[in-house]
Amino acid sequence: MPPVFPETVLHTDRLLLRPFNSEDADATRIACSDELTQQWLPLPAPYTIEHATSWCTEVSHRLRTSGDGIHFAVTDAGSGQLLGTVGLKKTDWPAQVSEVGYWSAPWARGRGMTAEATRALGEWLLGEQGFQRLQLLAATGNTASQRVAEKAGFQREGILRNAGYVHGGRVDLFVFSLVPGDLAGN
Repeated sequence: MPPVFPETVLHTDRLLLRPFNSEDADATRIACSDELTQQWLPLPAPYTIEHATSWCTEVSHRLRTSGDGIHFAVTDAGSGQLLGTVGLKKTDWPAQVSEVGYWSAPWARGRGMTAEATRALGEWLLGEQGFQRLQLLAATGNTASQRVAEKAGFQREGILRNAGYVHGGRVDLFVFSLVPGDLAGN
């Protein structure tokens, strides 16, 4: 059996990061049907309630138990409203490296929530879990995702040419990273 991350809940001043559940399905459907989300992520289109329910109740949990990573519903700590997701994928356990991915619901954009959630996940991975590198890939045209990476403290490393795909075709990706030394003093 591959290593797996423990079931985890993370907290920040404004956010609660927790496993997805069936109550998140409708908000997930709405967020993943959003034009901007669809532009940058190769999600099913149209994104149906069946897709959302499957993600919230099965797929996100299976990705943790398979050893691939761990995925969190990013929620408002006070109201419990779903604001987006942040998660780890493509985890290389021997190398202690993982990749972070996220989306933000339209109603949560522009308030720094995704950067806050991404930073909290990075601190948990590189601190408590003892990993050595967290990678983040963002399409060169996706300036909002690049801002999230920079606000979360990631360092831009370079470009992976023609490495990504979205509904519009192939895209170049910026590579960002966060390593334990980036957390020193924070």
